[in-house]
Amino acid sequence: MNVEQFESMLGEKGITLSSRQLEQFEIYYETLVEWNEKMNLTAITDKADVYLKHFYDSITAGFYFDFTKPFHLCDVGAGAGFPSIPLKIAFPQIEITIVDSLNKRISFLNHLASVLKLENVQFIHDRAETFGVNPNYRESFDVVTARAVARMSVLSELCLPLVKVDGHFIAMKAAHANDELEAGQKAISTLGGKLEKVFTFTLPIEESERNILIIKKEKQTPRKYPRKPGTPGKMPIE
Repeated sequence: MNVEQFESMLGEKGITLSSRQLEQFEIYYETLVEWNEKMNLTAITDKADVYLKHFYDSITAGFYFDFTKPFHLCDVGAGAGFPSIPLKIAFPQIEITIVDSLNKRISFLNHLASVLKLENVQFIHDRAETFGVNPNYRESFDVVTARAVARMSVLSELCLPLVKVDGHFIAMKAAHANDELEAGQKAISTLGGKLEKVFTFTLPIEESERNILIIKKEKQTPRKYPRKPGTPGKMPIE
């Protein structure tokens, strides 16, 4: 996907980017490639692939959920900033918090936010399990996102405790999301969530399957969740 395709395909979905926003994506790409030589941030470095599989793919959440209002989003395990930094560039009025367990990625994100001149962003070095029991953050976010971090039964325990009641958890998945969803239903309901909608579509050009799962937080998460670091992955709620 070249820059012109990126701009026009987003335009077709009602997302119009200014020249400044396009410049920010260009700086993002250059910074990602430069830092990737020093640390492993992504296996995808070809420009067309970065624009399609990282930038465009991240913004697809905005096709199915209203990002035009100001709200506070937490991105769990964002790595090099996906999906939240492309969403922040496209929808500058949202506030974002990224939590990631690797400090070197937090260093990259701090540098990235500085060169992109992003406002209302914060990056926190922590495990999602300990972040989710922190009273400063627990059930405080309007929206929590995660992209390809873990299967749904595990991911729900990392993300739903952070969502405020009546807020949303948006899980971005590749293929086989329905199988994961079936296995993760008990976890979703145990943690206070209810599946609202599933959107299945194909990523343009490479035609690979994508799924966006939108889960509404209907009631508070029981205090015992999330459990200790590592436990959700080893003993998922099933």
